[in-house]
Amino acid sequence: MPQISINSLLGHSGPNYPEAIVKPYREELQMAGFEALLSAAAVDQALGRSDNQVTLLVLNSVCGCSARVARPGTILSLLHDVLPDHRVTIFAGMEKEAVAHLREKYLPGLTPSSPNIALFRNGQLLHIIHRHQIEGRTAADIAAELTAVYQQVCSKQASAQEHQLIRECFQALYQADSNYLVQE
Repeated sequence: MPQISINSLLGHSGPNYPEAIVKPYREELQMAGFEALLSAAAVDQALGRSDNQVTLLVLNSVCGCSARVARPGTILSLLHDVLPDHRVTIFAGMEKEAVAHLREKYLPGLTPSSPNIALFRNGQLLHIIHRHQIEGRTAADIAAELTAVYQQVCSKQASAQEHQLIRECFQALYQADSNYLVQE
């Protein structure tokens, strides 16, 4: 019988998910313009910026609330008129070094969970939606919370072309018309 060490349960050395399982979940966000952060250095480059721009980060996972609510809700939020300047994602259980670095440097003191959705400016956490705040909600609820935050902290104006790309992405991914889900 295989043994599981306490470090693999609490740390970062446990087994990865098979890439074949993770690939479609990773691509879901990448289709919507998210850059995958695969290392601690990439996390620092994305979140440690000092240019006052806002970065949206999705700590992705294979769990049901990520598939049913977190990813669709985040993508749906990108149909707002004001958007974060940058979009990035890390996959829990895969980019373990990057996730550990994110949690240690940019989310200190917060209980680790995934999925979660966070906004950063100049390396500082502006807003976070934890897993327990995702569970039991709809994608539209997540989108509404994010767009309210975008309205407060973002200044980038979305273009009609960006909206069209997100609508097409949403339609391709979820076979749903985003026009029926959001009020612009």
